[in-house]
Amino acid sequence: MHYICLVNSYFSKQNYILLIAGTLLVVLGYVSMMGGGSDDPQVFNPEIFSTQRITIAPLLCLLGFVTILFGIMYRQSHSESNKH
Repeated sequence: MHYICLVNSYFSKQNYILLIAGTLLVVLGYVSMMGGGSDDPQVFNPEIFSTQRITIAPLLCLLGFVTILFGIMYRQSHSESNKH
């Protein structure tokens, strides 16, 4: 019987770490965008246009998506993979 070895996958431990870090950054960015609304729809709350929601949170999401893309595309060189 021949068994298929799935241990030697394309992704290494570093790829998974980058993917998890990127996912956490995206989630943190979306959580940072939450809130700022008003309980009364007739009352305007200027907090919706805060720096956190307009600048920082989208940058966190963008950084997370770039990290995920880098985590997918990253491949160790042969000299680095022979050390382990």
